[in-house]
Amino acid sequence: MGMTVTEKILAAHAGRDRVEPGEIIEARIDLALANDITAPLSLDEFEKAGAKSVFDP
Repeated sequence: MGMTVTEKILAAHAGRDRVEPGEIIEARIDLALANDITAPLSLDEFEKAGAKSVFDP
């Protein structure tokens, strides 16, 4: 059976020929967004973890 467009995008960004629902993958991120409620909390935890910067600003 073929893949959905979402599965095709995830497969391409994970460097794989195919992905299936339920799999855990590591994929390249093009753009990350956050909302104004959770972003400050996430940034605080990011800094507490000792991170100084993101890998690809």
